[in-house]
Amino acid sequence: MNRFRADLHNHTLLSPCGDIEMTPALIVGTALKKGYDIIGITDHNSTVQGREIRRMLGDSEPFVLCGAEITTREEVHCLAFADGDDSLDALQNFLEDSLPEIPNDEEVFGYQLAVNWEEEVIYEAPWLLISAIDKGIEEVAAFVASIGGIFIPAHIDKMHNSVISQLGFVPPDLQYDALEISASCNLEGLLAANPGLKKMNPSFIRSSDAHYPEDMCRAVTYFNMPSRTFSEIRKALHGEEGRSVEI
Repeated sequence: MNRFRADLHNHTLLSPCGDIEMTPALIVGTALKKGYDIIGITDHNSTVQGREIRRMLGDSEPFVLCGAEITTREEVHCLAFADGDDSLDALQNFLEDSLPEIPNDEEVFGYQLAVNWEEEVIYEAPWLLISAIDKGIEEVAAFVASIGGIFIPAHIDKMHNSVISQLGFVPPDLQYDALEISASCNLEGLLAANPGLKKMNPSFIRSSDAHYPEDMCRAVTYFNMPSRTFSEIRKALHGEEGRSVEI
């Protein structure tokens, strides 16, 4: 097995709360400089910039996991990843169909731009991406499963926009592949405060949730698996065939 360093939760300048300096070149360059093998691109309710980064990189380093940080009807943040153009198209269409048509106010929320490697603007999202979509967390989880994706409730230790802060617990019948904790989370303390999590025995990932350059790669999850592919990442999250994750 190989051991890969990963950070699966990063925002670009497409997210209105993401710094304008979070460009493809900066994100990729920082990941390589800090020795990360896998990065997830998870803008709020959009896959557009992540897909452009993956397209530009091709087979170059690092491996890019494309997805989005979805805000559900309950105001719960969840990471959703998809593999292949058809599945990513389905995820993007799902988000566009579910996002309320609230115009973005750049002066209040910030720009929502996607750029290419030369930092030329290729897309501007018209509707406010940090809005909650009109789908509940269980609907989102079921949809992501239906397209063969990966679904991970985000930063469950946080006091806002987490499944625990919004619902009070992680629903025992929720379809998820792992649970995410934030960079500074004390996992032992979290488990002690939420004993039901121990019974579920989920896989955990630890992520940076980077919105600014200085936030990038401040957390790491180690993936033990033969190679960097979408299917291998899913197997590692589920502890299948000798694959595993460590935080």
